[in-house]
Amino acid sequence: MTADLTPAPAAVASDLAPTGVLRASINLGNPVLAQGDPSDPRGVTVDIAREIGARLDRPVELLCFDAARRSYDAMATGAADLCFLAVDPAREEEVAFTEPYVLIEGVYVVPDGSPLRAVADVDAAGVRVGVKTGSAYDLHLTRTLEHADLVRGDEGVDVFVAQGLEVGAGIREPVTAFAAAHDGLRLLDGAFMQIRQAVGTTRSRSPQTVAFLRDLVEELKATGFVAQSLARSGQAGATVAPPA
Repeated sequence: MTADLTPAPAAVASDLAPTGVLRASINLGNPVLAQGDPSDPRGVTVDIAREIGARLDRPVELLCFDAARRSYDAMATGAADLCFLAVDPAREEEVAFTEPYVLIEGVYVVPDGSPLRAVADVDAAGVRVGVKTGSAYDLHLTRTLEHADLVRGDEGVDVFVAQGLEVGAGIREPVTAFAAAHDGLRLLDGAFMQIRQAVGTTRSRSPQTVAFLRDLVEELKATGFVAQSLARSGQAGATVAPPA
């Protein structure tokens, strides 16, 4: 799927894909943004990566990872040219982000019998919260929780169950599915954060390159490209971010 939009200037193509191939870091650990496996990745991030490659007139190599921190590391170390991550102050030191293209909610899951009823109840002494190591919500909760303790693992809900924690944290869609598939669990009402998913590249790129990516994301939102891609991948309930 290619939008009928202006191709990138040659200088941008050379800057963003200096090897002649656009190497895009894809996080398969976020099922809202990417699905499938490394041999056949799908989803909105894959579609956007291929669209950027089409604008640059460059082939696209999809580098697939199972966690945001690994996707981030690939770009930060120069193995990838492009990433699809949540905007976070800790990442912005290395990454030049666009405005978000999708908004996702971070939510909590607890046992049915838990005395915790609201998001605000979680930040209390003696409460342990399971999080996925290096995820956007791990970074956010590390900064914002003052009394509760974080317990990190491969998945927030898995470490929550495995260690009998008071709370599990994660993205609304997979956490909702997890709770529905396991007896005795419920989600707390509301969300503890809004996760702003954006396109990013290294801060070493030229202002023209960063402006190209930012303008492209705005056009892909406005033309319905992002919404159509989400619908095709079974994520029609995800929220397309508003215009910048």
